[in-house]
Amino acid sequence: MAEITIYIGAAHRGFARKEHIKTWLVRNGYHVVDCGASVYDADDDYPDYAQAVARRVAIDTNARGIVICGSGVGVCIAANKIDGIRAGLALSPAHVRDATQHDHLNMLCLSADYMTDDEANACVRAFLETCYSQEERHVRRVKKITKTHKT
Repeated sequence: MAEITIYIGAAHRGFARKEHIKTWLVRNGYHVVDCGASVYDADDDYPDYAQAVARRVAIDTNARGIVICGSGVGVCIAANKIDGIRAGLALSPAHVRDATQHDHLNMLCLSADYMTDDEANACVRAFLETCYSQEERHVRRVKKITKTHKT
């Protein structure tokens, strides 16, 4: 079914959600690489896992990444610090489809605290089943983002 690799990661607040999504992905035929945390640790830090996933996705350009923290915002900020990453926060499946089609997301950022497992699954499904549109205006905009260098 799924020919792409999904890299996934979360710190303590997202740990249970990560384990749930990882199980769901494997059950649905996806190849999943867990970039941590491997055990619950209340003292770990979400940027470590978000950036571990982002580095893998930046190298493996056919892959996608999923990262989770309490709000979803912290992992999004951390992931977007890595060149080549276009990470976006999931608010709903429709939001994820739009962002993936128009902004060519390669990483999905999820909240552990503000959505249910079913809502998270629906967002993940939308992320993995939606393709980048390749419309000229979207390609032009993504190229502008890609050319922006961090200073």
